[in-house]
Amino acid sequence: MGATMLQTAGFALGLLGVIAVIAATGMNNWSSQDREGDVVTSVYIYKGLWQTCEVATSGFTECRPFYTIIGLPGTFQAVRALMIVGIVMGAIAVLISICSLKCIKMGSTEDGTKANMTLACGIMFIIAGLCAIAGASVYANQIVSSFMMTTYNSGYGGGMGGGMGGMGGGMGGIGGTLTPRYTFGPALFVGWVGGAVLFIGGILGCLAYRGLVPDKSRFNAVAYKAPAQDRPVYEHSEGGRHDNQKYV
Repeated sequence: MGATMLQTAGFALGLLGVIAVIAATGMNNWSSQDREGDVVTSVYIYKGLWQTCEVATSGFTECRPFYTIIGLPGTFQAVRALMIVGIVMGAIAVLISICSLKCIKMGSTEDGTKANMTLACGIMFIIAGLCAIAGASVYANQIVSSFMMTTYNSGYGGGMGGGMGGMGGGMGGIGGTLTPRYTFGPALFVGWVGGAVLFIGGILGCLAYRGLVPDKSRFNAVAYKAPAQDRPVYEHSEGGRHDNQKYV
């Protein structure tokens, strides 16, 4: 019963983690414009993995996708790749986990096969969670580096120019008084939480493996031996005749 509960809990956490990672990957709020000390707030910029958005004071939002791949920084493309790998591995693990649940009968699947499937799903959940955490951490590191190296002019003209010029940056620019600074967006925290939930779900799946493996020792405890059959033994005399006949 304990192994079944661990297996079910690992599947549930893995499913929630995959949903959270998918949501984080599709969100546009990976980095948000830092408006501390900004006098003019007519334009607000936030960026995601796939597009950059501008919000005007009127409430109108305009989003522009990244049409190029080669022109983007290598770290930015690495973040995309890590998140996609995490989603793909997590989705495959969820599908396999459904078939490996002990409460679901799949033909003549043996308990040992389901235990191996559960272990494989647990490992895939762990890898997917690490990919999501690594992707969000790499992006956060770029935001911190850009924030520390960017000098922001809090004056009237600098705030206006920074708001209009931030549209062209990939993950936040470096140098110049017209470059806006960016801080962590909500999508980063969603990605971190989703990766952590995936990681915990994978650990529970690996722990459930030991309880799901059938105990084979009880089948090998007693060795079966066929009873000895009585067979005649003949002693031959010198003349070649059967003089005596013994049975054992």
